[in-house]
Amino acid sequence: MMAKREFFRKKDGYGRLKRKIFWQMIALISLSFFIIWFLYIYVFFGHIANFVVDVLGWFGMSYEQALDYYTDVFRRNFEFFILIAALGCFFLLLRFFLNWFMKYFREIDAGMDALMDRKTEQIRLSEEIKPMEQKLTLVKETLAQQFADIETAEQKKDEMVMYLAHDIRTPLTSVIGYLKLMQEMPDLTEEQREKFLGIIMEKALRLEVLVNEFFDIARYSRQDISAEEEEIDLCYMVSQMAEEVYPSLQEAKKTVEISVPEECTVYGSPEKLARVFLNLLRNAIHYSLPDSAIRIQAKEREQETQISFSNPAEPMTQEQLAHIFEKFYRMDEARQTNKGGAGLGLAIAKELVELHGGTIVADYADGRMEFRVTLPQKVLRKPS
Repeated sequence: MMAKREFFRKKDGYGRLKRKIFWQMIALISLSFFIIWFLYIYVFFGHIANFVVDVLGWFGMSYEQALDYYTDVFRRNFEFFILIAALGCFFLLLRFFLNWFMKYFREIDAGMDALMDRKTEQIRLSEEIKPMEQKLTLVKETLAQQFADIETAEQKKDEMVMYLAHDIRTPLTSVIGYLKLMQEMPDLTEEQREKFLGIIMEKALRLEVLVNEFFDIARYSRQDISAEEEEIDLCYMVSQMAEEVYPSLQEAKKTVEISVPEECTVYGSPEKLARVFLNLLRNAIHYSLPDSAIRIQAKEREQETQISFSNPAEPMTQEQLAHIFEKFYRMDEARQTNKGGAGLGLAIAKELVELHGGTIVADYADGRMEFRVTLPQKVLRKPS
């Protein structure tokens, strides 16, 4: 009942238009009555009646004959002529009113055309339909923002393809070059052969990472992700990931320090959360300082669990932190040193964390880069 009252009390913003239509209708009705009154007084019974009798006299009728003719034709059919006059007056005034009212539709139509016209800066309508102008302007701004986002995404995707093509060509050229060298130099020493094979393996693994990025791009673009709730042993999962990246840690001369309670658990998709933590761990390996330790910590709170990945890192600006979770974003240093992949790891991690109803933030302080993932005790599924 209260909702119904609020509905009737709510102003729709078109009060000015309704008042103008109301007074316009009053003016037209008043004008109609005035015209009919004028016809009744001055045409049928006034000076015009005398004028008609005088005109008939010009055609040879006497005054009595002319008066009788006027009476037979006009006065005895008075209702008919009044009806004709009233209908004619009504249709003329109605046409005038419709022409006046249609200007608002023409303005709205022009405003809707302007929605797709990116050259038109602002939509202008009459004051009486100002709410419509505001709504159309809001839609236009939304469309403009969407167009800008699409253009930005396409530009980033084009840049990503260009960078990725360059990244793939670099290790592929090295692989082909060393294979040709081994083919052309059959008398290589065992030490040289092992060295060349090591370089070839390193570049081949790099190619594998980049090829996997293509699958990530396709999967991310389709939003083909879902989460199934399941209790996960966080300590075991993190330990397994540390073992998985052990070769990379050894090569970079880095270590992992794990501080996760043995009974700590989280809820969600094991595959998706493992992907999140693995992306964050690999990111830490790629961008941490040489000979440093990566810390993985977890804390359980009343309604949530917080997992953090931190490592010593080069200084980062607030602008870099603001863009760090964007698709295809890679810092200039990463591009120059050929670290990481196409720049989807952190973006995918953020998407997967939010799918689980959690949050992820990045922070840089006191020479350390830290990513904090907060997950609720139960998965908050998004509506499909």
